[in-house]
Amino acid sequence: MAKPIKTVLLLALPASGKSEVRTYLDSLSPAECLEHFHIGHTVQLDDYPYVHLMRCIDDEMAALGQDRVFFHAGDKPFQNSIDWGTLIALVNMDYEDLLAVRRIKASSSGAWLFERMDAARQSVGGKQIFSTLSKGTLLELEARLRDETDKLLSNKNNGIVDSLEGKTVVIEFARGGADGSKMPLPDCYGYQYSLRMLSHEILKNAAILYIWVTPEESRRKNFARSKPGEQGSILFHGVPIDVMMGDYGCDDMEYLISRSKQPDTVTVMKDNKEYLLPVGRFDNRTDKTSFIRDFARENWPQGDLKKLRDGLNAAFSALLDQHTSLHG
Repeated sequence: MAKPIKTVLLLALPASGKSEVRTYLDSLSPAECLEHFHIGHTVQLDDYPYVHLMRCIDDEMAALGQDRVFFHAGDKPFQNSIDWGTLIALVNMDYEDLLAVRRIKASSSGAWLFERMDAARQSVGGKQIFSTLSKGTLLELEARLRDETDKLLSNKNNGIVDSLEGKTVVIEFARGGADGSKMPLPDCYGYQYSLRMLSHEILKNAAILYIWVTPEESRRKNFARSKPGEQGSILFHGVPIDVMMGDYGCDDMEYLISRSKQPDTVTVMKDNKEYLLPVGRFDNRTDKTSFIRDFARENWPQGDLKKLRDGLNAAFSALLDQHTSLHG
C-alpha cells in the first residue's frame, strides 16, 4: 500500500495508554511512522479537552450559585448521557476544520465555544444549554473561563496543518458502560453508539487501534497517573471513581469485534451505510506505556521503547492486513 492509513481511531478505557501512545507516535519522524506502522506523521484530535471544559463550566456555574449543566457533581457522571454524542459531534466539527484548513478567529473564545457546544448538542438530539442562560451569566462564564477557553482554542488552531497529504489523523476517545453491564450497552454508551455518531468523512477512511487493558488495570493506572492540578493534561488527569465504575466499568470492543461481518473488524451502520473498520489490538495488560509519562522524552529507557514499539508493530500489522483487504 503506497499511501499511509488516513485515520486511526485510538480507543481504550481511561489510563490504558492512549495518550502515551499518541505522545510516542508524535515523537517519530515521518519516515519512522511509515516504516514501522504504515501511518503518516500524526495530526491529533481528542475529546478530553471538551470534557475538561465541561467540568470547568460546571464548577463556575456552582460558584455562581447556579445549577450545574453537564454533570451531577464535580466527581459524578453526565446528567444526560446524550453528551457522549455531544463530544463526538465536537470531534466531527474539529475534523471538518482540519479538512478545510480552518483556523478560528473569535473575539471571545468562550462565546465561540459555548455556541459550538450548543450546536453539537443539538445535532445529536439534545437541548441547547448556553442559549438558555442569561446574558449576565454568559458574560461572567466567559470572564471566569477565559484562560481555559483561550488555551483550548489556541491548541485547536495550532493543530491545524496546511495539508493532510501524507499524514494520519489520530482521533482519541474512551467509551464504556457501567460495571457489570450486559451487552449490547444501552444507547449513548460504549463504542457501538459513538462510532456510528462519527461523520461519514471520518468513517470512510478509519481504522481502529484498540489498547487492551482490563477495567481493573484501567482503574489502577488512572489513580497512578493522577496529579493534583493537572486535570487539563492529557497525560496526568484523573477520572473520578464513580465515573470509572459507572461509565468505564466495562467496554464493548470485544463484543463488537465478535459480531462483526469480518474477523478483526468492527461493523458500523450509519444512515443505512455500512462501514467495516479494521481493528488492531495493542495488548497493554502488562504495562508497556507508563514510562512515556514517567520520564522526559530524552530519557525514555531503550528497553521500554523496544517493548512498546514491538507491541505496536504487532497491532498495526494486524490492522494493516485488514485495511489492505478492505481498501487495497
